[in-house]
Amino acid sequence: MGEHNVVIAILPKREYGISAAAAVARDLVHSFPNIRIGLMVGVGGGAPSEQHDVRLGDVVVGSRDSGKGGVIQYDYGKMMQNQAFVETGSLNQPPPALLNAVAGLETDYMMQGPQLDSKVKKALTPWKQLQKTHSRPPASADRLYKPDFTHPLKSSAPCSQTCYANTANIMFRDEQGDDEDNPTIHYGLIASANQVMKNAEIQDKLSAEKGILCFEIEAAGLMNHFPCLVIRGIYDYSDSHKNKKWQGFAAMVAAAYAKCHGLEPGRDLRLCRSSYRDPAPPDPLFYRGTPPSPTRYLRS
Repeated sequence: MGEHNVVIAILPKREYGISAAAAVARDLVHSFPNIRIGLMVGVGGGAPSEQHDVRLGDVVVGSRDSGKGGVIQYDYGKMMQNQAFVETGSLNQPPPALLNAVAGLETDYMMQGPQLDSKVKKALTPWKQLQKTHSRPPASADRLYKPDFTHPLKSSAPCSQTCYANTANIMFRDEQGDDEDNPTIHYGLIASANQVMKNAEIQDKLSAEKGILCFEIEAAGLMNHFPCLVIRGIYDYSDSHKNKKWQGFAAMVAAAYAKCHGLEPGRDLRLCRSSYRDPAPPDPLFYRGTPPSPTRYLRS
């Protein structure tokens, strides 16, 4: 991809969470010890607020905010009644080379827009079946409910059957204009834990206290052992109204941003690689240069 040779690793089917992600990363660096930098790409739940108009299909890039490194672990701390969440540990920030590339892309996008939607359409053109599941849903399928309105607990029916008719509980937002990026790329904190966030009131509380833009379930397992940049496409709002309809498109826009990031000029990555002399496995996930012999690094 661009100047880089890329190793792609995915979690085993139906395995999720911090421990599963950490295990995959550990196996990856054992098999490919020359990997230099990593991108963790997938989907997550958005945390919209008055400051950040996060919508379904947007992208959140985990980057430094208020002294934090891009990812915080919200099940590793203290949450007491009538008090703010207090972290009892910290996670490493993404490598400087990746943050420099993020800054470069952000500058480019300010001038010409990210155009992620057109990139996704182009990528899907040859694949008719994927177009059915990974194309952008209509704007009418993006519904944000009030925090105190929950999906019926004993109902397995989708929100389109149980919740759509109750318009009094929908939070109406202005339509995005032609001059706005759609999808929009947001930069800031991503919250990670072992459990899926389905409580809009807790989500709103943590978002207000920490400025969180997205919730997910894997990144915290990597940051201190496999520092990487976390990129998440938004497919729901971290509440009880889970929305699989947006999952395919959210994955596509996250991958489109990751590809743009990988195509950024690799000066910082080359410096990072050339300054590394320790034979022990390094932390992150792109390998640049002539690929090593696979059999040399695979464990017996």
